[in-house]
Amino acid sequence: MRITRITDLDHPALADYRRLTDVALRRVTEPEGGLYIAESSKVIERALRAGHVPRSVLMTDRWLADIEPLVADLEGEIFIGDAALLETLTGYHLHRGALAAMHRPALPELADVLAGARRVVVLEDIVDHTNVGAIFRAVAGLGADAVLVTPRCADPLYRRSVRVSMGTVLQVPWTRLPDWPEGGELLRAAGFEVAALALSDDAVPLDAYAADPPERVALLLGTEGDGLSRAALRSSDVVVTIPMLHGVDSLNVAAASAVALWALRVPAATVEGR
Repeated sequence: MRITRITDLDHPALADYRRLTDVALRRVTEPEGGLYIAESSKVIERALRAGHVPRSVLMTDRWLADIEPLVADLEGEIFIGDAALLETLTGYHLHRGALAAMHRPALPELADVLAGARRVVVLEDIVDHTNVGAIFRAVAGLGADAVLVTPRCADPLYRRSVRVSMGTVLQVPWTRLPDWPEGGELLRAAGFEVAALALSDDAVPLDAYAADPPERVALLLGTEGDGLSRAALRSSDVVVTIPMLHGVDSLNVAAASAVALWALRVPAATVEGR
């Protein structure tokens, strides 16, 4: 990569980094433009390790020694500028030091993601990027195999999702799932029981369900506030709930995912021997 020191914001390649705080704009342009933004040297390193290719990198001087060895053999451009100029460009202070405009990899086929998997998480229409990133981190840390997202779910490769996940969205297999009822039919055809995490009079307590879980479970999580849609609940095989105390009816969806994944975890020895 060649190094370019910027003193103004006229370079055409800098358009990738403009108006990063406008969520609605990024949600449209990132998927269609085939790019996502990786933030921080750790996330950039994970993206490169996953085989993702940067178009360019943007940073202040102090991060050059960390980033340049990671991308030295790749094509593209490293843009270096002072902190005030980069803040004007991006709309916020680059306290994590570096951004990379990464080419978005093609999503894998659903069958390939599900092959050999025993625990997958399905995100229905979760629109908060922070929650999406936190769920990916729980999936990676607690040993689930993949994440599936419905058509209206927030983009896992949005900058905030990647950052909150600590880059695990770049290592956890994921792809899009068709809407209901097709999505549920595809999961059952692949051998999964669809377990909806929701409040219901006939819900099975999580500890009871986890005592004798099916071999393959697709854990279905709903959007903040409204929870799972009626179509999603109709497409599920069982409703599971986390018993709560002190008048609290539910947890934040990311926290709930971690609790459920811990309860339904596959023994480590089984995972390592798979």
